[in-house]
Amino acid sequence: MIVDLVLMKNLIHKRGDEIEKSVAGTGYLAKTVVGVGTFLLDNEGDIDLLSAKQRVVFDKFIQPLLNVPRR
Repeated sequence: MIVDLVLMKNLIHKRGDEIEKSVAGTGYLAKTVVGVGTFLLDNEGDIDLLSAKQRVVFDKFIQPLLNVPRR
């Protein structure tokens, strides 16, 4: 599976507040989510390169934020 790099770049660089809200109270850090997103950007969005822990972060935080319709 390949992630849309335009959406990922927008999420990482312009929607940090949404990342902060999504991790609030979960024990995860926003910088962890940003780090996984940056890793994906650096690797052309190929989620097959993620470790098991990175994949959990992607599935739990990044993917839902990428699928949220923007107003």
